[in-house]
Amino acid sequence: MALLLLRNLLHSFCNALRPLSQTPQTGPSAADMAVFLLLCVFFAVGLALLALQLKLRMSVHGPQEPPRLPSLPLIGSLLSLRSPHPPHLLFKELQRKYGQTYSLMMGSHCVIIVNHHTHAKEVLMKKGKIFAGRPRTVTTDVLTRDGKDIAFGDYSTTWRFHRKIVHGALCMFGEGSAAIEKIITAEAQSLCAILSEAAAARLALDLSPELTRAVTNVICALCFNSSYRRGDPEFEAMLSYSQGIVDTVAKDSLVDIFPWLQIFPNADLHLLKKCVAIRDQLLQKQYDKHKVDYSDSVQRDLMDALLRAKRSAENNNTVELGADSVGLSDDHLLMTVGDIFGAGVETTSTVLKWAITYLIHHPQVQRHIQEELDSKVGGDRSPQLSDRGSLPYLEATIREVLRIRPVAPLLIPHMALSDSSIGDFTVRKGTRVIINLWSLHHDEKEWKNPELFDPGRFLNSEGTGLIIPSASYLPFGAGVRVCLGEALAKMELFLFLSCILQRFTLSVPSGQPLPSLEGKFGVVLQPAKYNVNATPRPGWERIKCQPC
Repeated sequence: MALLLLRNLLHSFCNALRPLSQTPQTGPSAADMAVFLLLCVFFAVGLALLALQLKLRMSVHGPQEPPRLPSLPLIGSLLSLRSPHPPHLLFKELQRKYGQTYSLMMGSHCVIIVNHHTHAKEVLMKKGKIFAGRPRTVTTDVLTRDGKDIAFGDYSTTWRFHRKIVHGALCMFGEGSAAIEKIITAEAQSLCAILSEAAAARLALDLSPELTRAVTNVICALCFNSSYRRGDPEFEAMLSYSQGIVDTVAKDSLVDIFPWLQIFPNADLHLLKKCVAIRDQLLQKQYDKHKVDYSDSVQRDLMDALLRAKRSAENNNTVELGADSVGLSDDHLLMTVGDIFGAGVETTSTVLKWAITYLIHHPQVQRHIQEELDSKVGGDRSPQLSDRGSLPYLEATIREVLRIRPVAPLLIPHMALSDSSIGDFTVRKGTRVIINLWSLHHDEKEWKNPELFDPGRFLNSEGTGLIIPSASYLPFGAGVRVCLGEALAKMELFLFLSCILQRFTLSVPSGQPLPSLEGKFGVVLQPAKYNVNATPRPGWERIKCQPC
């Protein structure tokens, strides 16, 4: 049809020019010039159509950049990120304008924000090794001695070897292990005793340091084969430095975006260095003690496991590479233990704090869990890990807490180790990728009334079994970088909450407002502090000293 139209057009044009061609001319005729001009026009139109076709083909079938926020030289998209809301809420809001996956510039660094589970799973699982890198920043380098840990360390032979060692040590105390259950139960017993003392004195208690101490002792048993008593000066120092690190590290502060700013006085960076120095002093003390007491025939904890791997590598008795090749220096050992210690304490204790906050907001959920405990466990014994299958509502409540208040609403940034893609979007090597877990867990298309706290969404229609109602649920991440302590965290959450709720009903003091649900953004999303009344349930006063 197009050829026929073109032929008719040429025929009409030539007929119109025929009278001109009958006039004698010297030089090129008018008809020749007209034909030449016509050919030029068709050539230009053809090129334009070809370019348009190629552009359309590229946009449908080929690579394209994700939508990008406005950006200026040097500062990138910072002006577009001004907001009273924390980053996870802002990034969720921006997808209304830019789509579920979009990009922005943090200074000179390109960052892709992923707000939907399809692209999130492509990054974390399908292309997990491609996106397993970690970007280097000023604050994380201070925290990890230039990336010599697991959480912030870049994907490499060293990283894989360290992770393998830590995974093996955790498996030694793995899920279902009587050793780890005994450790957690002992700490739950100690916590319940503190709550009983406060209740007897009619005192409301700030549970934040008590929960942190209990979880700290579980991790101490795994890492150092030791624990802290209430009021221990070393534990108080640990609480102080941990909070300082949470408040200052990996928050995309200006010094992380513009590293040259570290030459100027910086209060946050000064605080971070001070807290890291205190942490390193405590770690070095444990490391020196373990080197003195080390025995090849006994593996007491994670520190022993790392020392054994280091000595084995140095003696070339390992099937892995040599000690220098895999980075088993003192720095790597200390940072690896410090990483597991810090991450294991802060994340689990924060989830416990959020769980108690929501249970106080929803006393009917608290009563439902207590009725389930009374029915399935009773009052003659304490809850055990083997009861998890019999307490679906408690398990569903834990899952709902992890959904509605993900402990890390923005997963630690990933980095592309080679040119790749996310969906139809191209991703260049070195691009940073942030998974907005908050968006995944609050997606209105995936979750009915996502802001409503409803453990029932994780139960089947009969309420007797657990389900995952949406693919948009990744509380511990996924793939190569999945949380190493997932199994341990789930055991701690179950045993601590079941023990507390079997014995106590939790509420705020009379006349006090309900605790805030907003949270303080940082490496983890922390709830605000508040006091709690722990009222012993009927019948538990008479056996208050029984181990939980």
